[in-house]
Amino acid sequence: MRFIPAELQAKLDGGVTTLAHCWKLSRRDGVVLGFTDHDENLELDGITFRAATGFTASEAISRFNLSTDGSEVSGALSHDSLSEHDLAGGHFDAAEIECWLVDYTAPALRVLTARGRLGEVRREGLAFTAELRGMADLLAQDSGRLYTAACGADLGDRRCGVDLAAPGLRASGTVSALRGLSQFAASGLSGFAAGWFTAGKLIWTGGANSGLAIEVKSHRTDGGTSVLTLWQKMPEAIVEGDGFTVTAGCDKHFATCRGRFANSENFRGFPHIPGNDFLISVPTPGQGRTGENR
Repeated sequence: MRFIPAELQAKLDGGVTTLAHCWKLSRRDGVVLGFTDHDENLELDGITFRAATGFTASEAISRFNLSTDGSEVSGALSHDSLSEHDLAGGHFDAAEIECWLVDYTAPALRVLTARGRLGEVRREGLAFTAELRGMADLLAQDSGRLYTAACGADLGDRRCGVDLAAPGLRASGTVSALRGLSQFAASGLSGFAAGWFTAGKLIWTGGANSGLAIEVKSHRTDGGTSVLTLWQKMPEAIVEGDGFTVTAGCDKHFATCRGRFANSENFRGFPHIPGNDFLISVPTPGQGRTGENR
């Protein structure tokens, strides 16, 4: 049940209202932004809720199972705080959002109408639409440790323990030639075998995408030249001379953990769980069945 201040309730009952919607957006990097559909900026708790940003919200339908169906927020990429670069770079991913109904003549009179996180974001030209997921969405997500043959840790995280700053696990390179929107030849990686950086993390240190990170889809050599393919094209065009750093990748298999990183004691998977081939196989004379995934 929402608490509505008595003074605000009296204005709602009066028939003539002076209401506006305000949205407070809290990014995971600590940046807090405010937006309103009022025609002037509003101040709430020291935060400026900016007008004229095109920020609007669709109708939200609350169901008995606490989920929220069909709720979205949309806006225009017309303000410095809502740039296409930040949106494409993931700065707004899973940002917390609060929706307030405010009396713009007395902003202290307000009621919280919804709270959640931003989900899928779609961009069309200079506009965007973001899915608003309610707090109950967290109950629908898988949590805890999963029993899988592959490792459940990410290379270099606390559970993995591998130091990606160690020699041989990190390299700096430069784009030497473009081979597509998300593929390029790189200099500076000649000392590494093909596939070493597949599934690794690439961070741009120069160019229009400086500071953005992306996963490497594949790392191969072509006539002695290293070629990197990214999982998706960057928000800004990649040009020759752009610098980057890239770290080694891991396919999360036990053999890779043991052979490439000598880190088998920290492997967070269960390589002896029977796989599909084992489950549908038939007994073969003289052949042992340990259940190990190979």
